[in-house]
Amino acid sequence: MPVKTVESSEYALPPQVLARDADAFAQWMTRNDRWVRGVIYGVLGRQDRVDDVAQQVWMAAWQRLDTLRDRQSWRTWLYAIARHAALDAGRQATRRKRDQAGVMAEEPVDPRTPSPQRSAADEERRATVMQAIESLPALYREPFVLRHLEGWSYRQIAEVMDMPVDSVETRLVRAMRMMRDALKDQDLLGT
Repeated sequence: MPVKTVESSEYALPPQVLARDADAFAQWMTRNDRWVRGVIYGVLGRQDRVDDVAQQVWMAAWQRLDTLRDRQSWRTWLYAIARHAALDAGRQATRRKRDQAGVMAEEPVDPRTPSPQRSAADEERRATVMQAIESLPALYREPFVLRHLEGWSYRQIAEVMDMPVDSVETRLVRAMRMMRDALKDQDLLGT
């Protein structure tokens, strides 16, 4: 299935959204929620926080619609909102961990606990890959998630991250090298 470009009509910002039509906004949000979640995950590296941050992003987008000056640049505008919300959530989580250190030694709940319907081998492979993605430095994780989990083109990533396409390519090559190193004993990348 081909990756849709930014110019695709599916990704167009309906004028009704800027006019604050709640139904149009809800439809636009539904169409674009997956990639917003990809941006959040790419920044945070934690799947268990994506839902909360996504909700914050969409509320902020609704509240800040008047700051969007150019309908053609909505994707960059929304990317910035999602990225900043994810960065804030990461900082808050770090502060909470630091504040709780020594106060309460609570065992963390792993959101990747296998469900009864999945085979143990499939779940183990998925968890290993996700762990490898989460271990990537944010500098590499963000473009990696956008490219390999969300299917964005190099040009799209370069546009929203405000960097040259060559830099995106370099980061992706380095991220893939790190992933291969992390997964070399698992035979999950087909190398």
